[in-house]
Amino acid sequence: MDEDMLEDQRRLVELIEEEGWDVTDLEISAYDSPWADEDDPEATVTITARKPYESENDEGDGANDDNPFRLK
Repeated sequence: MDEDMLEDQRRLVELIEEEGWDVTDLEISAYDSPWADEDDPEATVTITARKPYESENDEGDGANDDNPFRLK
């Protein structure tokens, strides 16, 4: 795999992590493009990331929830 592709992958992860996301999975696929007449390879990067968000409900456990199916 081309070092430029790996460097781009690292930079994408850095950018995502700078925004507060936790990268949990990453896959890079390099291939020759079937649409281009050039011999230069292309790459696809698939990144899975998670980011927890604060709930508007301060208690976070749903204690004030009026759901009749919730055990209290």
